[in-house]
Amino acid sequence: MRILTIVTAIFSPLTLVAGWYGMNFVGMPELKSHYGYPVVAIVCGIIILLEFIYFKHKKML
Repeated sequence: MRILTIVTAIFSPLTLVAGWYGMNFVGMPELKSHYGYPVVAIVCGIIILLEFIYFKHKKML
């Protein structure tokens, strides 16, 4: 159960970001930015890194 919780906690924020960018609309300002995609990829990486650090700190991994 602990492993399932950790996997869910890691992938839930990334699924949310993928859901936002999977929609077909042009109202998002970062879609027209040259650096929009790399910034979102870096933010997703930072989210994963912070979650791993948190779980290591709590001795869950």
